[in-house]
Amino acid sequence: MNAQRLAIHRDRIDQGARAVAEEVPVAFTYGRTTYAVMMATPEDLEDFAYGFSFTEGVAAPHEIAEIEIVRHPKGVELRMNLCDDRDVALMNRRRKLAGPVGCGLCGVESLEAAIAPVRHVASDIRISRDDIFSALERIGAHQILNRQTHAVHGAGFWPAGGNDFKAVREDVGRHNALDKLCGALAREGSDARDGIVFLTSRVSIEMVQKSAAMQAPIVVAMSAPTALAIRTAEEAGITLVAVAREDGFEVFTHPNRIREAA
Repeated sequence: MNAQRLAIHRDRIDQGARAVAEEVPVAFTYGRTTYAVMMATPEDLEDFAYGFSFTEGVAAPHEIAEIEIVRHPKGVELRMNLCDDRDVALMNRRRKLAGPVGCGLCGVESLEAAIAPVRHVASDIRISRDDIFSALERIGAHQILNRQTHAVHGAGFWPAGGNDFKAVREDVGRHNALDKLCGALAREGSDARDGIVFLTSRVSIEMVQKSAAMQAPIVVAMSAPTALAIRTAEEAGITLVAVAREDGFEVFTHPNRIREAA
């Protein structure tokens, strides 16, 4: 949407409109019971439903029997029905989560749940530094909403040896953008195992946990990782590349998948 604003410069004052990102509560409901409420950008919501359900361990895409997007005056409900077996399993481990923008840990019931063991990623994939530099050059062209608002994160999938992103999703929450990417790949029948998950944000533990759930062997981020994210990527077997810039990048874990580093 466009918002009216007053821009005050050193030598002038301008009045006009600026494109701003929408942010609304998005409720994930399974069997009409709320499981989580996230603040998110109200786009690519079906991808969000599939991706969040998968990376949070609620249900794989084939275990979701039905999705209905219900728009309310104050937000959006992603109303899902699961296959019978998953519905029972969810009842046994239900949690309620209400957090700020893309907050992936708010509402977790224990410290152990917050830092749970991650899935191990086994992959013999190899990429070159040119793959990473090419992804850096192309990501801006796919961030349409960010060009308009300068307020959203992006997550994309770059196939190894490819010349462009297969999918890019944007959101005000970095975790949400990654969940949407996961959902988009799942709906296309694609696999994150054969390329790079590219993030425009910093790398926290939740981003590594979600990437591990996607079985992504290589994660590249434009910003820096946290210490816990590095330890988690090491444990998961993920090659973590961060501080990616036009003139270089830093490899923190499992450098053997980068030909020049190996």
